Amino acid sequence: MLHTVNKSPFASPTLTQCVGHLTDGAAVLLIEDAVVGATEGTASGALLAKCLKTHPVYVLRPDLMARGIGDGRLVKGVQCVDYAGFVTLVTEHDAVQSWL
Repeated sequence: MLHTVNKSPFASPTLTQCVGHLTDGAAVLLIEDAVVGATEGTASGALLAKCLKTHPVYVLRPDLMARGIGDGRLVKGVQCVDYAGFVTLVTEHDAVQSWL
């Protein structure tokens, strides 16, 4: 399952809730304001670093760019995807769970 999160972890608990519900084969994609959660030196960044030990984590690059966040500020192991990569992730997973 692909889990998408769109809310900032600084304003909503959805990222933490999402990570708590991951199962084998699941992946996380951060979009919109959630991309700020993938930055190093934050509590959400630490949560994702732990998550990365068992699940892939992706961020939507256009959303990073729109918020002025460069790749160098991301937690090591978080992968950036463009819109085509987003579509690929959707097709590679049997279902999508959107955390709103």
